[in-house]
Amino acid sequence: MKNNKVVALSLIIGSILFFFLHSCSTSSQPKEGFIDVEGGKIWYRIVGEGDKTPVLLLHGGPGSSSFYLEPLKELSDERPVIFIDQLGCGRSTRITDTTLMTIEKNVEQLEQVRKGLKLDRFYLYGHSWGTMLGIDYYLKYPKGIQALIFSSPLFSTKIWTDDADTLIATLPKAIQTSIKESEKQHNFTNEAYQEAMKVYYKAYVRRSDKSKSQKDTAAKYFGENVYTFMWGPSEFTATGNLLNYNRLKELTQINLPTLLTAGEFDEARPSSVRYFTSLIPGAQFQLIPQAAHSTMQDNPKEYNRVLRAFLHQVDAANDK
Repeated sequence: MKNNKVVALSLIIGSILFFFLHSCSTSSQPKEGFIDVEGGKIWYRIVGEGDKTPVLLLHGGPGSSSFYLEPLKELSDERPVIFIDQLGCGRSTRITDTTLMTIEKNVEQLEQVRKGLKLDRFYLYGHSWGTMLGIDYYLKYPKGIQALIFSSPLFSTKIWTDDADTLIATLPKAIQTSIKESEKQHNFTNEAYQEAMKVYYKAYVRRSDKSKSQKDTAAKYFGENVYTFMWGPSEFTATGNLLNYNRLKELTQINLPTLLTAGEFDEARPSSVRYFTSLIPGAQFQLIPQAAHSTMQDNPKEYNRVLRAFLHQVDAANDK
């Protein structure tokens, strides 16, 4: 009789353990992996296990990678922070099919990623080109997005290139001449144009120095063909299929808590970003001092403080 009780108890305990282990194995989300999308596989990594609403990050480019967004891992002490490399760059499938290199295709690929990660509620963050992808995704698939962060945004290519002309005018005359002559001749591979890019980028893209490992990794992960086809040869010269991009009217349709940021020396000029902010009902703007376009690299401490404060504000509002 005693042995029967022991056996029964063992079976009960074993069943409980099996149920617990089985539940853990099926419900826990892998921290890193790939999601099948049209055209290939998109790499993702989830950092953090906090119980607050997760943040999905959209990197710039097009054709860059999530590598430079690494400072945002600091936010993972409170919530999951989800990094992805868009198709054609980083650790995702490299592509040559130009029919996949459109903002419409990127939107659909992002929706496949959301489904793959089973994201029902999340905050959507975009930087640079990621803001273009972010707003287009929001306009088509708003369900589940609880707030938007547009960092150094581009909502009008014309405004962006006009701003670039303004910034180029601050550079040495020889640099200005090199850019004008190269654009006139459509010769973007000559040494003078490449040197002009370095001067412009140091002033308005990233002011902090990269280590050799950062340079090597960025070069390894960069999808140059995607960048060239969709945007152009440089940050200040647009020739690709985003040449006529404009979402100014659509900004007025946003009805979520929204934060816009820009660096003090950003190629996304603060005056333009303030204008975008004025078009979005209730949106907030924050300037990141001592930073250019790569705000999270130039001034990560202040940048993360601003993001964290906004996320706390939205968390509190959602908890009411």
